[in-house]
Amino acid sequence: MTTGHAERAEHLPLPLPDTGTIVVGPPGDGPGYWAGAPSAILVDGVYYLTYRLRRPIGRGRGYAVIVASSTDGENFTQLATITRGPFGAESLERAALAVTPQGTWRLYVSCATPDSYHWWVDVLEADSPAGFDATRRQTVLPGDARTAVKDPVIRYDGSRWHLWASCHPLEDDTATDRMDSRYATSPDGLTWTWHGVALAPRPGHWDARGVRISSVLLDGDRAVAFYDGRASAAENWAERTGVAFGTGPGHFEAVGVEPAAQSLDADHALRYLSVVELPGGGYRTYYEIARPDGAHELRSQLHPASSAADGAGR
Repeated sequence: MTTGHAERAEHLPLPLPDTGTIVVGPPGDGPGYWAGAPSAILVDGVYYLTYRLRRPIGRGRGYAVIVASSTDGENFTQLATITRGPFGAESLERAALAVTPQGTWRLYVSCATPDSYHWWVDVLEADSPAGFDATRRQTVLPGDARTAVKDPVIRYDGSRWHLWASCHPLEDDTATDRMDSRYATSPDGLTWTWHGVALAPRPGHWDARGVRISSVLLDGDRAVAFYDGRASAAENWAERTGVAFGTGPGHFEAVGVEPAAQSLDADHALRYLSVVELPGGGYRTYYEIARPDGAHELRSQLHPASSAADGAGR
């Protein structure tokens, strides 16, 4: 890591594994029961959060996506429950919330094709975050026979839409857990143009097997991405959090020889970090983290502007 990157990393809102507030507990105890994969936004002073609920393989996998709201960022009221049935999906994973300039709410949902390693992304639109209806949906990221597409990160910068998605090559059935993150843009958030790989795994490092961008901060020509990484197929579902820097939104370089954040328990999983920028400075983060019993819970941590400036959160 260069000196400049090291200094910048020290000021980033990275969660401390033994802190944070539990926002949602898992739907059961033990490995495979997860509450997580969050995507959070702040609209008119209210936090809106979507997250996935999962049971172990054979007991339902990703069976629901929840949309909720909160005025304090920690105590949430459920607004909508989206189940996998209407999608015809074997499992649901990370969804992404967004609001158009016209005030339309969108929920981009990751869907697993039954009896396949393929994933695709559908979008739901509604007049309010409580109004999503899974029977009215549009496929926006279909993937193809060679590529699974899932876990979108969506940003609108005032003039165009940005997307970073986790992509899995499907040519080798024994290695479909491999992943990189690819970048796309759109004039409307529905029709996307791909621009190639934004973040790639690093051979020989802790993130050699796969990387998945989970949140992006944009500041003109400077950008920072938070991502999930794993070193091997055995670490599938136990990713840890890393940091990557870019001169723009389309290409990032990962930094650091160790993860930037990980759990102290079980499989060390700390993943799907979603970063909310706060008015006046500071951040609030949401993330999925492993418990000692192997279940995953959803936590939140506040990173005040003064603390962020001093490098708190590392």
